Amino acid sequence: MKRRKIKRRKNTGAPKWMVTYSDMITLILVFFILLFSMSRIDSIKFQAVSDSFRNRAIFDFQPSAVPVEYPAPNHGELTKGKSPNDYDLPTKQSEQSDENEEDALNKLVKDVEGYLDENDLHNVITANRTDRGVVLVLQEQILFETGEADILHSGKPFLNKVGSLLKNIPNHVKVEGHSDNRPISTFRYPSNWELSGARASSVVRYLIEEFHFDKSRFSLAGYGDTRPRVQNDSPKNWEKNRRVEIVVLEHGDKEE
Repeated sequence: MKRRKIKRRKNTGAPKWMVTYSDMITLILVFFILLFSMSRIDSIKFQAVSDSFRNRAIFDFQPSAVPVEYPAPNHGELTKGKSPNDYDLPTKQSEQSDENEEDALNKLVKDVEGYLDENDLHNVITANRTDRGVVLVLQEQILFETGEADILHSGKPFLNKVGSLLKNIPNHVKVEGHSDNRPISTFRYPSNWELSGARASSVVRYLIEEFHFDKSRFSLAGYGDTRPRVQNDSPKNWEKNRRVEIVVLEHGDKEE
């Protein structure tokens, strides 16, 4: 008797692991739907974030684009409740201070120019406003004998005028000595370095002693013949290069 062949049905459905995978994906989807349904969007914060991308001005008065509910204290004062103008206050005060300083230096130049006009000193003293500040250039003949660093009587009235003007402003002052390129060799001044430095020192010492300025407000330098105004090729130009410059520095800061 022949055995009947049993035909096995081929499994044409999805693999068994797909059932488990589908269940897992479904559960994850349900989980995120539940999270989203329980959350809510703060429209105010969302609008603030949106505005921050369109308008950078928000950073001028808030450290973050999203308003914080409990801001940290700033210099002992809570920042909560401050308006944008309050955050701009330090900047405005700084700008106002710069303007006041600008006016003070311009007034200094004007006062010096008036003094030079009254005393006919434009041929030996000049006053200019530069990026450094106010630069007063005093030629050698009004302050010193050739090869010496003792201040002449003829130079003291102008230094007194400068001292009285410096009383009205807090700016730092740098005094620079310059010489021509002709060598000098004496017991006191072996070279132009020592001579130019001694002349700058004499001016600083005079201003401090006569007007009792704080010493830390002043600095000096002797440049010798390294920074001529004109070429050292004639007696007239040598005379122009032998000078002392009083620089009332911008912003009251010391120069490095």
